[in-house]
Amino acid sequence: MVKKSFDKLLRESEKPVFVDFWAAWCSPCSSVAPSIKRLAEEFAGKLTVVKINVDEQPEVAAKYQVQGIPALMLFDKGTIKWRTTGVLPYENIRAEVIKTLGW
Repeated sequence: MVKKSFDKLLRESEKPVFVDFWAAWCSPCSSVAPSIKRLAEEFAGKLTVVKINVDEQPEVAAKYQVQGIPALMLFDKGTIKWRTTGVLPYENIRAEVIKTLGW
């Protein structure tokens, strides 16, 4: 996904957007990947889940001040509502999404 498409998605999405900034060489990114997949499956239709490879999209990572990966962010109507860096258990990620979005 090119930067313009990502920015457009954030601006125009009717649903909140959950973003996983990751890289192929990052073992913590690999360990959190099943949780991100599970989140996408559980909230299908309510939440858009996007994975951004920081090596392929460094300008997007820089724009959102990604300092370490995995970096997880939750956007609603184009605004960052929640962000964290590092591996969290699925239950914690799910709880943050629900709390942040008032679900």
